[in-house]
Amino acid sequence: MSPNLYDESSIRSLDWREHIRLRPGMYIGKLGDGAAPDDGIYILVKEIIDNSIDEFQMGYGKSIEIVVDEYQVKIRDHGRGIPLGKVVDVVSKINTGAKYDSKAFQKSVGLNGVGAKAVNALSQHFSVRSIREGQQVNAVFEHGILAKQEGPLPCGEDNGTEVIFIPDNAIFKHFKFRADFLENQILNYTYLNPGLSLYFNGERFYSKNGLLDLLERKTESVEVRYPIIHLKGEDIEVAFTHGDQYGEECYSFVNGQNTTQGGTHLTAFREAIVRTVRDFYNKNFENSDVRASIIAAVSLRVQEPVFESQTKTKLGSQNMSPEGQTVRTYVNDFFKKELDDYLHKNPLVADALLKRILLSEKERKDMAGVKKLAKERAKKANLHNKKLRDCRVHLTDREHDDRHNTTLFITEGDSASGSITKARDVQTQGVFSLRGKPLNCYGLKKKIVYQNEEFNLLQHALDIEEDLENLRFNRIVLATDADVDGMHIRLLLLTFFLQFFPDLVRNGHLYILDTPLFRVRNKQRTIYCYSYDEREKAIAELKSNPEITRFKGLGEISPDEFGQFIGDDMRLDPVTLSKGTSIAEILRYYMGKNTPERQHFIIDNLVMEKDLDEAGMAKVA
Repeated sequence: MSPNLYDESSIRSLDWREHIRLRPGMYIGKLGDGAAPDDGIYILVKEIIDNSIDEFQMGYGKSIEIVVDEYQVKIRDHGRGIPLGKVVDVVSKINTGAKYDSKAFQKSVGLNGVGAKAVNALSQHFSVRSIREGQQVNAVFEHGILAKQEGPLPCGEDNGTEVIFIPDNAIFKHFKFRADFLENQILNYTYLNPGLSLYFNGERFYSKNGLLDLLERKTESVEVRYPIIHLKGEDIEVAFTHGDQYGEECYSFVNGQNTTQGGTHLTAFREAIVRTVRDFYNKNFENSDVRASIIAAVSLRVQEPVFESQTKTKLGSQNMSPEGQTVRTYVNDFFKKELDDYLHKNPLVADALLKRILLSEKERKDMAGVKKLAKERAKKANLHNKKLRDCRVHLTDREHDDRHNTTLFITEGDSASGSITKARDVQTQGVFSLRGKPLNCYGLKKKIVYQNEEFNLLQHALDIEEDLENLRFNRIVLATDADVDGMHIRLLLLTFFLQFFPDLVRNGHLYILDTPLFRVRNKQRTIYCYSYDEREKAIAELKSNPEITRFKGLGEISPDEFGQFIGDDMRLDPVTLSKGTSIAEILRYYMGKNTPERQHFIIDNLVMEKDLDEAGMAKVA
């Protein structure tokens, strides 16, 4: 039989569950293990909470309880509850839901209720319970297959829906929920839904003033140039101010959904603020001068929104409603009236905004010559240097399926970069090799990024010298040795990114590569261990005096071995900024002059490797 046979027997029809499990990326984006805030397990949580938020938006239920441990999620709202006769259908039949009726869900987060089905299909355990008018129905699914259904039965609880699920560990390998990522998700829900109480593992999250509260939290430790401007309309809310940090810091939302990749509404906001400022001051400012150092949040309510993927991270809608005006016109008209009125009524704020714009203009002009020279040097260097081993696919390849898997490893030394280069996937993984320790750029102006050869070539490799929209790699991975020098290099690189390109960190692009500290093996088996505890378990498991190797540098790991650590099961620790984190304070603490706090921290946490080795061997003995 021909291997290319194509006839009736080649055609298959998948049911809803099979299709979701076969192509989970179509429904929840990347899978991941919970180490990154956009991993699939957090999308599962979001899909269920979104349904509860829609109930609140319709005027039903003022609180939602969320309980999450490392592996299980429980969400209980106090909305109307799923109609009892449709509980199973709503979570297991595609094209079944209430959101097709625009009168019931005019501006909901989701459109067709696929989310709950996806969560069900991708969970090893999924149960849903609906309570309505003293009656309840409960359904339990295992791997998306109905295992038990009960009810209607009497129930004395408030109306609402309760969902409990455990993601399928056959799909989400080695997964674990991180409370800080979930907390950030929940905080955003409160800012977008003033008056709603969300209880996360018993702690109440609540907002009274919406995006004003969000921006106040984001600027707690930041010196802003003027009080936050907070503007609200029927379907739009905006809050913004200017600081002194590098780059733009913008948070965008549509119908309560955090659109981390922006979209038409964020583009319209960026355009509208420039246009209004130009008109108000009657001066043709450069776009970048107006938006430099801005800290902003914008939220829009759109009827029947169109997103660019099921995960709803980028708005594609051009219009506010199928028959309404464009998003661009709506946002521009809102700013033209509301921001112009605000600036006329608040002359001190208008004066402070003008001073910030003029400062940005001066800094840009001062940098022009430096940037031109740096570009020429980078082009000349690229002809001869081997610092960047590029890959074939990049994040800017918008239509390519692999673009979100693109990774740039930043490492130091010929041995380490050589091992990674030989082991990498040339399709999606690039390697940038440092020469020695990078410059400590704490407290320096951005001019140094262009004047320092290492930094200049690194930003060109990433293509971020002009705009972060051109970023060529989705993941920037710091791959340094697990010794004092390696940690110092890592800290210097973190300083570079946090000080000059903080949006890369905020948007979840920066990671640290976790490589094994030990190799424990006998003639039958090899176990790689990432901690002393794992080493002890491996020694006990292999018994009979196994060989133990301590990897002190990445260069000691052979390319064949390295391929196991940067493949599908690559362990990455994301660099994240948790609630209340101030970049300025972090940099001052770690990279400023020797502060007493840092000295005490080092002394209190100093543990010699020799002591750890002896303690570990004593435990094994």
